[in-house]
Amino acid sequence: MRSLAWATALLAASLLTDARSAVAERVTKLTRASVWTPVASIRVQFRTWHPQGLVRIGETFYVSSVEVRSRERGDGVGHLFKFDKAGALVADLTLGRGAIYHPGGIDYDGTWIWVPVAEYRPDSQSIVYRVDPSSMKATEVFHADDHIGAIVHDTDDDTLHGVSWGSRRIYRWRIADLHAAPTRTINPAHYVDYQDCKYAGAHRMLCTGVSEIRHAAGAPPFRLGGLELVDLTTGRPSFQVPVTVWTAGGIAMTQNPVWLETTKSGLRGYFMPEDDTSTLYIYEVETD
Repeated sequence: MRSLAWATALLAASLLTDARSAVAERVTKLTRASVWTPVASIRVQFRTWHPQGLVRIGETFYVSSVEVRSRERGDGVGHLFKFDKAGALVADLTLGRGAIYHPGGIDYDGTWIWVPVAEYRPDSQSIVYRVDPSSMKATEVFHADDHIGAIVHDTDDDTLHGVSWGSRRIYRWRIADLHAAPTRTINPAHYVDYQDCKYAGAHRMLCTGVSEIRHAAGAPPFRLGGLELVDLTTGRPSFQVPVTVWTAGGIAMTQNPVWLETTKSGLRGYFMPEDDTSTLYIYEVETD
């Protein structure tokens, strides 16, 4: 039975990797002129606080979020919410310990949801968890000596890759030897700060985020959203493209978590850009 379960898990991971690779290939066909068309929206029926990472498994969504009570005191709560396709809350898993309460971008590898939880400041520390999406039980896997803002599992070589605050540093850990010091690469790109990342097959990760541009004294900043496909063997982006879609209130769609999947002729994106009272916006874009 154990061998059957292992084989089933490997098959699920392989199928998911194939699907994520297909997403990555479609992403490389996007341009600044690509038209993202709204197709649906889901009103989330619970307070979401500050959403960070999103995965979709079947008809169920999982979103990590930080509830800040006092940044000065290091007081807050890390959440991993599970909700259905109507936006109704199914479960709320609390993650973190003490001042380590800020979940980041999350990834799903076919078996586990990987969630980093950090102090709410740069150059700090983190706990990395794996979560069973069915039982919503979390296992603390290891500690990291930095603020890890997003993490992905490269299922092709069984490594984990995390990004620091502002995605300035990219880390690599071997799951077989998590006590060893990780390798670290300085991110040479400054196009967007990564908010949420997913494994995209072939030793790549697909990250979404925003760049805040202050263009005049006293004026509100302009936030440009974008996608970056990162080569995990080098830590260097191999493709970048803006996502020029905003909410009615002017929030970039990629400001908070994003999930992308393929359609018959393009991509479907699930975006949750708003804090507290959130809507899950669903857009499609043609790539073929």
